[in-house]
Amino acid sequence: MSVSANQMTEEHPMEKLLRMDRIPHIWCPTCGLGTTVTALATAIDDLKLNYDNIAVVSGIGCTGRVAGYMKLDSFHTTHGRAIPFAVGLHIARPEMKTIVFSGDGDLVSIGGNHFIHTARRNVDMTVICVNNFIYAMTGGQVAPTTPLTARSSTSPYGNYEHPFNLPRLAASSGATYVARWTALHVRRLTQAIAEAISKKGFSFVEVIAPCSTLYARLNKLGSGLDLMKFYHDNAVIKHGADVNEVDIDFQSKIIVGKFVDIEKPTYLECLNEGNERVLGDKYKPWGGCNGDN
Repeated sequence: MSVSANQMTEEHPMEKLLRMDRIPHIWCPTCGLGTTVTALATAIDDLKLNYDNIAVVSGIGCTGRVAGYMKLDSFHTTHGRAIPFAVGLHIARPEMKTIVFSGDGDLVSIGGNHFIHTARRNVDMTVICVNNFIYAMTGGQVAPTTPLTARSSTSPYGNYEHPFNLPRLAASSGATYVARWTALHVRRLTQAIAEAISKKGFSFVEVIAPCSTLYARLNKLGSGLDLMKFYHDNAVIKHGADVNEVDIDFQSKIIVGKFVDIEKPTYLECLNEGNERVLGDKYKPWGGCNGDN
């Protein structure tokens, strides 16, 4: 019995959250991005959120394509500027759930200053960083997360720059929620994304994902499936681990889990409290351009 394209589209379990007219996606086979997007869509569905009150913001690179595939309000921004775009959106519409979904190069290289200062201010948003240890779309250059000794197109004899420990960077900058999983920990990753979205303040989830076309090939690590299996088999779950001790070395054990889950006032809460203290009854709490909230 033949099945029409329309029937297949109607029966797709992710149809209500994905723009099916843009599927199939452009990502390489065995890339972890598709799995991570599924985790995000499942988390949103599980939380029973109003789709009209969710915005997804992404930057440039392979991961930056996510905003265009989600059937939600979305912004595909310039390189490294996903977070400041998202901050502006949050301030204008604080009632919306603002989710930044981008890559390690976009968020912590050219976008690094935005990352640390938005975490410092504890702006209420969720940042999902898909870390594949390389600039995957632009030619395989060394990234701020490339492990020592790993090869890239700009470090053909091995990387000699110390990489960022992203959970430590997020936590030390002020994030209220910090977790790390691989793209193969699908259920745990889905739960972490749901927790991060529900968390008040700056929440951060790092996703270790394979780049089969560049990182695996340049480092002679086999296929993307080989890399997926390595990440999954070498992941060590340590909830509450000291973020100072979760660095990732080349082809070594990867500590995953939920590392930080704390409470503290958000940026807008501090802003409203300070302005009310100064202006008293004359102050109307900040709730966006129209002041409705």
